[in-house]
Amino acid sequence: MKEDTKKEVAKSAIQFIKFGIVGMSNTIISLVVYYILVFFGINYIVANVIGFVVSVFNAYYWNSKHVFKVSENVSKLKSFMKVFASYGGSYVISLILLVVLVDLIGISEYIAPLLKLVITVPINFVLNKFWAFKEKK
Repeated sequence: MKEDTKKEVAKSAIQFIKFGIVGMSNTIISLVVYYILVFFGINYIVANVIGFVVSVFNAYYWNSKHVFKVSENVSKLKSFMKVFASYGGSYVISLILLVVLVDLIGISEYIAPLLKLVITVPINFVLNKFWAFKEKK
């Protein structure tokens, strides 16, 4: 393996670890919002949407500052919109999984959000790394 390739693989591995840490904070924020709203009688789908929106703001902030490091000459609005779209795409998958897990399979609405992460986290990483925060060569 070429030295440049090794460095790129190492950089991506470190980014994935950092992305995972940010993702944990997103998950905690999203779940706290979700569980609070469900506790107060808000429909689980509505609670999931609100938790998602709150967590995207968190994701953008930390990913742009510490994971992918958006340069100063990149439009913050354009970058945020790409992040929102990236998370939005995986959110659609997430929502479908949530409905399938809760309504069709009968898994608890408190457990299902945790199970869907197995699919949505890798999707989010790929979309953020290779599109939303893609470095220009």
